[in-house]
Amino acid sequence: MEHTGTVLRELRGAQKSSKGVSLYSRYVNRPAGRLLAAAACRAGLTPNQVTLVSAAFTFSAVAAVALAEPSWRLGALVYAGLAVGFAFDSADGQLARLTGRGGPDGEWLDHVVDCAKMILVHTAVLISFHRFGAPGDAWLLLPLGFLFTAVLTFCAGLLREQLGKAAASGAAAPAGATAPVSRVRAVALLPADYGVFCLVFLLLGAPAAFRAGYAVLAAVHALFLVAFLGKWFRELKALRAG
Repeated sequence: MEHTGTVLRELRGAQKSSKGVSLYSRYVNRPAGRLLAAAACRAGLTPNQVTLVSAAFTFSAVAAVALAEPSWRLGALVYAGLAVGFAFDSADGQLARLTGRGGPDGEWLDHVVDCAKMILVHTAVLISFHRFGAPGDAWLLLPLGFLFTAVLTFCAGLLREQLGKAAASGAAAPAGATAPVSRVRAVALLPADYGVFCLVFLLLGAPAAFRAGYAVLAAVHALFLVAFLGKWFRELKALRAG
């Protein structure tokens, strides 16, 4: 079995492009995922098994939000579970590229877990608001709106990727495809990064602050959704025109 240092070097050479990736994912989540992928490789785990480990951490944290009364301790545990789950979510793809053991089944499982995560985390916030006394029923609409925004962004982005691949199949790469990674864009994308979203759960011990932070992120994600939808539509239309 390869030495961990060798595995890490190979993983560094098997990274996806950083284009369209926020600073958190680039400098925190992917490096953490690389370490977990190396450990998983040494342990003989498959990419699908790593995906299931990611789901276990994430769904345990989500269940805690729905079932336990908000507190600072709960917030720390929930954040840790979500952040570790997110790192394992990066590790499964890195392990698949390293070992060549990825495939349609693994990609499908990864997307299913991601979709379930998005639905359940906002559903858990809704349940928490209902069970533990959000000030007024109007607050229950907030996680429903955030859920709609998150799922629509995920589905539209996935369709953009798949339809773009199909339209560009066998065609030359479009102009700008090799453009350098923009640090300004990486900073601008931070509010839309799932890893940054996880940070709001550290405020569970102060319910009013948590609701305020969650509301701000919901508004920001809604603005990003509008921008992304326009961008993706123009890109797909340009592929048709080409």
